[in-house]
Parts: sequence; structure tokens; C-alpha cells
Amino acid sequence: MTQTAAATLLDTLCDWNVEVIFGLPGDGINGLMEGLRQRQERIRFIQVRHEESAALMACGYAKYTGKLGVCLATSGPGGLHLLNGLYDAKLDGQPVLAITGHHYHDLIDTHAQQDVDLDRVFMDVAVYNARIMGPSHVEQVTNLACRTALSYRGVAHLNFPVDLQEQEDGERSKRAVPSHTAAIYARRAGLPNAEDVQRAATVLNVGKKIAILVGQGALHATDELEQVAEKLGAPIIKALLGKAAVPDESPYTTGGIGLLGTRPSQDALEECDTLLMVGTSFPYIEFLPKPGQARAVQIDVDPMRIGLRYPVEVGLAGDSQQTLQVLLPWLEHHTDRSFLEKAQAGMREWWTLMEERGTRQDIPMKPQVVAWELGKRLTSTAIVSSDSGTIATWFARQLPVKRGQMYSLSGTLATMANGLPYTIAAQIAYPDRQCIAFVGDGGFSMLMAEFATAVKYQLPIKVIIIKNNTLGMIKWEQMVFLGNPEYGCELQPIDFAAFARACGGTGLTIEKPSECGTILDQALATSGPVIVEAIVDPFVPPMPAKITVEQATNFAKSLARGEPNRAKIAWTVLSDKVRELI
Repeated sequence: MTQTAAATLLDTLCDWNVEVIFGLPGDGINGLMEGLRQRQERIRFIQVRHEESAALMACGYAKYTGKLGVCLATSGPGGLHLLNGLYDAKLDGQPVLAITGHHYHDLIDTHAQQDVDLDRVFMDVAVYNARIMGPSHVEQVTNLACRTALSYRGVAHLNFPVDLQEQEDGERSKRAVPSHTAAIYARRAGLPNAEDVQRAATVLNVGKKIAILVGQGALHATDELEQVAEKLGAPIIKALLGKAAVPDESPYTTGGIGLLGTRPSQDALEECDTLLMVGTSFPYIEFLPKPGQARAVQIDVDPMRIGLRYPVEVGLAGDSQQTLQVLLPWLEHHTDRSFLEKAQAGMREWWTLMEERGTRQDIPMKPQVVAWELGKRLTSTAIVSSDSGTIATWFARQLPVKRGQMYSLSGTLATMANGLPYTIAAQIAYPDRQCIAFVGDGGFSMLMAEFATAVKYQLPIKVIIIKNNTLGMIKWEQMVFLGNPEYGCELQPIDFAAFARACGGTGLTIEKPSECGTILDQALATSGPVIVEAIVDPFVPPMPAKITVEQATNFAKSLARGEPNRAKIAWTVLSDKVRELI
């Protein structure tokens, strides 16, 4: 029985257990849309308001499920809109398949309407990139695209001319013998060389002050990380994408690192003599030990990334969990716990500081208050997605991770606007879990129309917007990194609660710390999609755990050179420092 080429592609995706596709219809994918209409019980199509959202949803879906995320866009501008979300997937190593349309195959490269060669455009972002040449070509390239995206944890792209989508099975070339391809993905064993494991153990066993730095590659290795930390007497430091690798109630973790990290984490890396890196390519090398300070062992599933950030002595190429299981029997129990105990004491002081900042009753309300109150109300299986910007600071510091929760944001690309699409994807993947978008007003307003998508599909997401009417991180970067007064960062205020109601959802507003907990309780108890806008003090800087002389000097320069809000900013920073001292 013959069928269209579009039907073959979709049936092949079903063979790969694809259950949902995020996208926006267009005349360049009409054949695929008809195929989806006919397969509604097998593949769910989620209509978005912007193709960028579709790609971000596919990336978020892949992050939270480990499965292949799929997005669909029409020819020309539709496909181009996918790129930002696809680069998010590429840079954070997530398996995503992008399917794009094209106009009629015999008009390509003739200056026709929407004549954009998307397979050329996608050359940099994709690990597999093909234009479909006819019905007999579809099954093989679709299998290969899915397999490559999963195997190499990257983006695959298929470009499909619209007239070919509707063609039925026809004559094949003599070498295109049918049924010589399969929808199968073979997982690697993920084990390093045995000799390398013994060499790594030797390095770790002689260390006196050992620090463990973990990232998103270690999210599934929680138990093994704690067992290694117990044996070595080592604190576990978490890169932001590895926030949920170890729960914050664990006695072994010092939380995050970097500009958004904790002081105990930075102290540990500055003082360690041995470093174990697990599943991380943490990019901010200025926070790592100085070369020569520490002997280092690195575990990564990608051999190419061994030694990428730090001059390691031993590299173990393999899955983090399986590699740690093999390494553990070779590790000796360290009786000297002083390095770990110092880190633990530092964390007790740090959480006291975070609680003090999160319970202040000042008006205007401090953004940390909203994060602290939200953190107390998250369920043990909550999924929290954040945006880039100052919001990521409160996400990193004020939301303590519980075992079983998931957290993510755009890590390496650090794009704005991913938080809402990620949350929609998470809720679709896990309809019974609490799914929260913790976002800033700048990032949310970029793709805010997707809240209507949540209403359309009756997704009970909760969107917590920290509203300060400014592009906060950009403002502070202008001041602290360059010594310049802020410019071009102020935002026209939007009534997000009214917008939520206009979309058919629930909109709530928080203005006072005393009402924050009550309103969050109301939001979390509401059955449908909810926006909570929390109006906060715009002059609270996302200060690093340790301020360098250069940062302090640039900050002073920015105030002296005419920063328009210098009096309010200076008073806020000064009062915060005084509070810390007393």
C-alpha cells in the first residue's frame, strides 16, 4: 500500500517513540500537517505562537526527559526562527530534531518566495543535516537523523520540499533497496579504560584537599557522587546546569560556583590541591583552580572535552554514573575531614545569609524574598525552569534543591526567554508534576504569547515573574564589568497579571513581602495556568560571592561617571553589606 512521503516520515518518528512535536503550521509543511492530522492519536502536535518557542520547547523536552525533542517549522522565515532554540540545544548538548519545509523542489535557487536554503543555514548548528530528495529517501534519512541526534546529543535537521511531501512511494534507484534501515538506537557501555581508572584513583587517594565539580552530565549520578564525597571527604561544587545533581540538604555540597555561586564553593576551589570534574564543561575558567595548583581527574562521556577547561592528569571517558561506580572500589576512605568540615561550616553561614536576604520586609520588596518563599512551597517532584539575567542569580542561590526535583535554564547559550517554553514542554512531558517558570520581566516579555499556548492546552503551569522593569543583568554588567553608567536597559512596564487574564488564565500581583507567601499559595492551588507578577526593588545588584578589586573599582567609576540611579544603588549596596557584617 502506497503512502505519501510525509506519512513515511511521521511513521518513522513513531517508530522512534516520538510522542510530541512542537511547531507552527505554514504552507511549506502542508503535507506534514495533514499527516499529523491523520495521526493525532499517535503524535501530539503542540501549536506554538513563535517558532523560536518550538525549538526551545524541543530543547527543554529533551533536557527533562532524555528523549528526542522534535520541532517543526515552515519554509524561509519559519525555519529561521528556530535557530536560537536550536543553538540552545547544541550548546547544552541536547538531542533535538528540527524539521523544516521548503518550497517546490524545482524552484529552489530561482529567487522564488521564501527561497532560503535552510540546509545550508543550519550547517553550523546541526550534527546531521539533509534535504529530502524524494519519497524513497525519507525513511533512511529520518532514521539517521534521529539516531545521530541521540548518539551525539545534538541537533539534526531535515529540510523537506513541500511538493515532495505529498508524493507517494514510487520508483527507487537500484541501490535504494527498501527495508535496509532500522529505527534503533544502540547505547554505549560508557566505561573508561581500566588502567585509567586505577591511575585516577591513585591521584585522588593521595589528595589532601579534594574538591568535586559537577555539571549536567552528572544529574543521574546523585548517589554515586555522595558516595565518592564521603570516601574522599570532599565538598561537591555544582555548575549551574548541575544544580539538581545533588540536593542542597546533602551534607556534601557547597552549592553553585561562578558569578551566581556561593562563597564556600569559591573558597573550596581556591584552596583545593586535587580536583575531580564530573560531567561538566564549566566555562568560567577564572573560577577554577590556577594551573599547577591542583592535580585533576576528569570524567566526561565525550572524550573531546577531557582537558578542555583545566590541565587534567587523568581523563576517564565514560558515562558519569557508570564510571563512578567503577571508580568507587579503588578509592580509599580519607580520615581527615577538615577540608569538608570547613566547607560545611561555610555553608551553614551561607544559608543563614540566604535566609536573611529571603525574609526581609523592605518595600519595595527584594527579589530574594519571592524566590525564598517559592522554594519553601515546591513539591518534591517540582520542575523549575529559569531565564538568563539577574533572575538566574535568585534561581541559583535562593531555591534550595530537593532530591527528585529538576532544574534547568539555558546554560551555555544563556539565551533570554527560554523559561516559559521549557516549562510548557516540562508540563506536557509530566502532566502530574508541578512545573514552574521562574523568570524575569525582560525574558518573559520576549515570548509571552506562549502563555496563551498554555491556556489553549489547559496546562497548569505557574509563571513567577520577577518584575523590576529593567534588563537587570545587562545594567549591572555595564556598571561592574566596564565602569559605565547604565544605558538602554529600562523597560516599559507591562501589567502581566492583566495579560494573564486577557489570555484566559489567572493573574496575580505581589507587592509586599507580607503577602508573598499567601499569594504564592493561592497561585499554586489554582488548577489552570497562572501568572504571578512580583514587583521588586530594581536596585538590588546580583553581587558575586566574592567581589574583586576590579569589579569594585568599575562599580565606583560607573557611579562617578553619571549613573542615573547612583544614590539608590549605592544605598542598597551599602545597606546590604552592613546587614551582612552585623
